[in-house]
Amino acid sequence: MTIEGTIKTWNDDRGFGFIEPLHGGQEIFLHIKACVARSGRPEVGQRVTFEVEMTPDGRKRAKRVEVIRSRRPANRLRNDNPARWGTASYFAIPAFVIVFAVTALLWRVPGWVAGVYFVASVVCFVVYAIDKSAAAAERRRVSEATLLLLGLVGGWPGATVTQQVLRHKSNKASFRASFRLTVIANVVAFIALSSPLRATLLAWFPGAR
Repeated sequence: MTIEGTIKTWNDDRGFGFIEPLHGGQEIFLHIKACVARSGRPEVGQRVTFEVEMTPDGRKRAKRVEVIRSRRPANRLRNDNPARWGTASYFAIPAFVIVFAVTALLWRVPGWVAGVYFVASVVCFVVYAIDKSAAAAERRRVSEATLLLLGLVGGWPGATVTQQVLRHKSNKASFRASFRLTVIANVVAFIALSSPLRATLLAWFPGAR
């Protein structure tokens, strides 16, 4: 029998969570292997249909889990389209190159700073690729906090490329929003620390010298 419900909890790193049946009752265990391939990875709050089976030890678990695709207004679809955000993200890299060049011309940014961005971007690419592989093989995942931190310290150009090339972390709206904030924070910090404000900022945070 097919049942409707809502994903109540989900641990993406470990690949399991629980579904709350629409008409109440016991929450049903959900494993990533029970999801229909075309449904993608589960997210908290998603409406799904599923069937229930019993495990060898007598517990209930979901099977044939499929996301209910609700129709949304056309403008909402356009605004939340991963392809649209992907195209916009690519423009961020050349825009930053221009910002970097102008900042370096005005305030003589040390050459090693560009090296930091390059190395951090390569590291980001590798870590995202590892996480993509782990997701496909259902192994332990790299935490989103780690991915965001790598972007914050300068690896976001590499992360941007990886998200689009490997199609990884490009569909999850909450992650995209957090990622954009780390990009903005990094660029603002780069400009501030390269400008005459650097001395003032370091005076406020002497431990950063």
